[in-house]
Amino acid sequence: MTGEHHVGILGAGVMGTGITQCIAQAGIPVTIVDTDRAALERARRDLRSALRLSVLLGRGPKAADVADIVARVHWSDRIEDLGAVSFVIESVTERLELKRALFAELDRVCAPAAVFATGTSAIPVADLAARTSRGDRVLGLHFMNPAPLTETVEVITSAQTAPAALNRALALLDALGKKGIVVGDGPGFVINRVLMLSIAEAAAITADGTDAATIDDLFEGCLGHRMGPLRTADLIGLDNVADTLVVLRETTGDSRYRVPEALAELVAAGHLGRKTGRGFHAYP
Repeated sequence: MTGEHHVGILGAGVMGTGITQCIAQAGIPVTIVDTDRAALERARRDLRSALRLSVLLGRGPKAADVADIVARVHWSDRIEDLGAVSFVIESVTERLELKRALFAELDRVCAPAAVFATGTSAIPVADLAARTSRGDRVLGLHFMNPAPLTETVEVITSAQTAPAALNRALALLDALGKKGIVVGDGPGFVINRVLMLSIAEAAAITADGTDAATIDDLFEGCLGHRMGPLRTADLIGLDNVADTLVVLRETTGDSRYRVPEALAELVAAGHLGRKTGRGFHAYP
């Protein structure tokens, strides 16, 4: 591949687990860290389930390879265990102060040559890079959910990101069988700067009497979108959407990035989309 012999993942949520699967399937050792041991155990179960499903659907590894893939993953609740990795992908909750603190901690425990990639949905890369002593080796890798099934990754570079760090990130994505599209830095980058406005407006429209299925059918049937904005929100996770809207409002000052009441009510009720079986739509 290129020398990326060991990758670290910080955060054992749905996205962190999905990225871990991609890396392990590519034959690369990966250490996934989360201080929440329950989250780690849940991620371990989810990884095995995802691999079994991939085998059944014929779009992933062979059954005989699953044990080897699982064996490439090291699970830890200590951030210090990322000290030996050469590339870290951060995938924790979209909370600004949390990510800032973790990037400072990563800078302390990781090797000086290690590259840091944030999986943030909206926080400018430059903001997180400023918490480290290696701004030239910090960039963004915005994977889409589900990571194992999405072929393209939004790659974000700040004004400080060095070409060598970008090349390492692109080489890693290539090894995972993914295409990186490079964009400039800024709140929400390209995808979420636009997508979150669409989701917020679509959610607000449901309060006017048009149901979610109708809104999504219009986007899919009239515009050819593979998924309408509310089905997309359910796939992302409505809690993640709400957090991203808050960050975008904080970082842009634009009042259009609001959490509409319909979205806030679903999140408060624990209806977070596909991962809980119900969001704007119901899932079996």
